[in-house]
Amino acid sequence: MANSAFKVPVPVNEPVYDYAPGSAERKNLIKELKNARDVVKDIPMYIDGEEVRSGKKISMHPPHDHGHLLGHYHRGDKSHVQQAIEAALKARAAWAEMSWENRASIFLKAADLISGPYRAKLNAATMLGQSKNAYQAEIDAACETIDFLRFNVSYMREIYAQQPISSKGVYNRIEHRPLEGFVFALTPFNFTAIAANLPSSPALMGNTVVWKPANSQIYSASVLMEIFIKAGLPPGVINLIYVSGPDAGDVIFAHPDFAGIHFTGSTAVFRGIWQTIGQNISKYKSYPRIVGETGGKDFILAHPSADADVLATALVRGAFEFQGQKCSAASRAYIPKSMWSSVKEKMVRDLKSIKIGPTEDFTNFVNAVIDETAFDKITSYIDTAKKNKEVEFVFGGGYDKAKGYFIEPTVLLTSDPYYVTMCEEIFGPVLTVYVYEDSRFEEMLDVVDKTSIYALTGSIISQDRHAVELATKKLVHAAGNFYINDKCTGAVVGQQPFGGARASGTNDKSGSMINLLRWVSLRTIKENFVPPKDYRYPFLQGDTFETQAAQKTPAVKGQKIIPN
Repeated sequence: MANSAFKVPVPVNEPVYDYAPGSAERKNLIKELKNARDVVKDIPMYIDGEEVRSGKKISMHPPHDHGHLLGHYHRGDKSHVQQAIEAALKARAAWAEMSWENRASIFLKAADLISGPYRAKLNAATMLGQSKNAYQAEIDAACETIDFLRFNVSYMREIYAQQPISSKGVYNRIEHRPLEGFVFALTPFNFTAIAANLPSSPALMGNTVVWKPANSQIYSASVLMEIFIKAGLPPGVINLIYVSGPDAGDVIFAHPDFAGIHFTGSTAVFRGIWQTIGQNISKYKSYPRIVGETGGKDFILAHPSADADVLATALVRGAFEFQGQKCSAASRAYIPKSMWSSVKEKMVRDLKSIKIGPTEDFTNFVNAVIDETAFDKITSYIDTAKKNKEVEFVFGGGYDKAKGYFIEPTVLLTSDPYYVTMCEEIFGPVLTVYVYEDSRFEEMLDVVDKTSIYALTGSIISQDRHAVELATKKLVHAAGNFYINDKCTGAVVGQQPFGGARASGTNDKSGSMINLLRWVSLRTIKENFVPPKDYRYPFLQGDTFETQAAQKTPAVKGQKIIPN
């Protein structure tokens, strides 16, 4: 067998297509959207490389056109969870022993498949299943997924290259072993790329995975699984199941081979998972790795020196792209009184120009929220605000779910910096603004820091460098991703590793080497080429003075004192 210290392709961020009228990518995407709408899909689970159909079919509909049937997925139960675990454990040894460059090749091929023949199909599935417009689908489903796969391979090679020094006569080395057991990937609806990364990053490092996507993301998750299989992923390495959260938790978190969870979702669910793992800790062979990114109450803070156009654009894009359903979406803003009139005028002007509707119409900037549960939750905040005298509607407030779950981009102005929509995560197209006296900028830093339990993303808009420096220092724990003169969304793999702390998660930074380190367990190996053959160290040999001194001092042997 030939051996080499292989290099991997240098990762470069995937170029983003613009889908301009008449472009080839636009034509391909429109064709794929039509094909997807014309076919009623039957989506199985994938366990041990086999398609599994339970017969219990659940229908899938576009959030922006809930009368249209996209297809059905097969709902699983606890027995399917157990089967997935058994398949993962069966595949574990062979997958862990596969040379790393061959594991890398599978995921690099998956990236190229998405970049080429599967690009339109994956984007179309994301547009229809999750109601993302063409651009939002492109930067998520295509580009970010590709970036995760390619950059993670480079990070893996970098991790494996990290080795200790060796002293004379000794050879030290470190093995980066996969975890002992299986990893559970629990993925959200809002990013196809996150759904791809959470199971694939532990798998890349030699782990086998049980993957449960959000029900509202199954349509595109099935395309991802198709791509992984097409790329050569062996049976049992990633097992895709569609079960309820309680069914998954009851089986997985009680299993002795549970080795870790890779999670993105709500804070409440993550805390519950952590608590369950703690209660079951004595059942496990090892301490499970708990990696999670949860909620956010992300802020944009403007200094009086801010550029009004920059601020208005950051607010509109940061708050309303993908209907505010990004963990990083701007949902609270602090604007100086001297700027408010100008910023308000620019925001309202831009918001009036925004079209709302289905993703198939490429002129729509805002589409539907993910489902009726989300719609009802978001609109309850809007309805409550309409009754509050301390709240003024700057824009929006309308909604309609007759055909799709549409909510207008809504901007609230509150006189209370601790009003409920300044504090609680809404996860929808609602931005609340608090206007402060210019002289109170430093006070606002404390308000921003203390208002929310979350610490995911935040932004400072300022042309004053002293203000930028002060905000950066004062808000050091308020955001895991901090932006200067930009919106608080849009982290790019390899450029801005993503994650937050406090109630926003474990801050293990997806899109970086740090995250991959969580999916290996190191073994240090020391080899001694010329091992000693006598227990005596050189210091035990006495000189003349020590020998004479020793003759005058009784030696101790056990509990008895005997003369020399």
